[in-house]
Amino acid sequence: MAATEVSPARAGTRGRPDAPRTRPPRTFEQANRRLKWAMLTPALLFVGLMIVFPLAFTLNLSLTDAFGAVNADKRHIGLQNFLDALGDTRRFWPAARRTVVFTVGAVVLETVLGLALAMLMRKPFRGMRLVRTVLIIPLLATPVAIGVLWLLILDPTNGIANHLLAGVGLPRQEFLGSVSQSLPVLMLIDVWQWTPMMTLLLLAGLTTLPEEPEEAALVDGANAWQRFRHVILPMLAPTLATALVLRAVDALKTFDILYATKGAGGGSDFEVETLNVYAYGLTFDYQEYGLAAAVLVLFTLFIIGVVVLLRRRGGRKNG
Repeated sequence: MAATEVSPARAGTRGRPDAPRTRPPRTFEQANRRLKWAMLTPALLFVGLMIVFPLAFTLNLSLTDAFGAVNADKRHIGLQNFLDALGDTRRFWPAARRTVVFTVGAVVLETVLGLALAMLMRKPFRGMRLVRTVLIIPLLATPVAIGVLWLLILDPTNGIANHLLAGVGLPRQEFLGSVSQSLPVLMLIDVWQWTPMMTLLLLAGLTTLPEEPEEAALVDGANAWQRFRHVILPMLAPTLATALVLRAVDALKTFDILYATKGAGGGSDFEVETLNVYAYGLTFDYQEYGLAAAVLVLFTLFIIGVVVLLRRRGGRKNG
């Protein structure tokens, strides 16, 4: 049998297990993946720095007795600021209660009204563009401007609201000048401003729903309420859950309209003082920087808890 000939190129490498292998060419997917992370890394680092540094600074400040100036000499006192805040039944806990009441009341009304308006605008009708344009007008102004506008409208003496009430024989109201009426009135102002956003979010979700399930329910004899309750609402649940989370977090952080209408402390009797307004007062009115930082940390944990709770409830409903 003739011996098998070996080419000169292979003769030098046969029998050498450590011979280098030819590296496969880089694929387009690998290059695209590396390019993607190379492009995203600066933005991720910037966002991470802008989030991590303030949180770390606030957390460190909350463990000190900082007073008078942030850069003044201070000493670490552990969790004393948190204990002082949680033990404050005069300002902290009433502010927390008002925060919850304001958020729940405003978000529930905005969701109900927003869903109703979205259902009305689901089908095309004459003048729909005009209605949508008018609907988003409250979203165009800043909360401070809206607060000043409603201060003029609800002025107890010269406001147009009391003139309208007097015209129909109803007694004049104090509105924002009343300790008992201030928080409900501000909730209604928030509803007036942010219901359009809920409407647009839910309307966007409604326009993406398939029509076949509703048509099948109509053929089976389901009325309008049954189609909404058992067909449309379950399909809209993911969009509704997302809109609720976004609006609830935003309502929890409401500050500017409260401060613009009621000033420091949320009024003479702290009647609209939420946790945001309380922390602002501790910082800029009393220079209690350590205590204010502790309140903000507790407030952040509270917001995270609300988000987790809403997401879990939304996930159970979707499941």
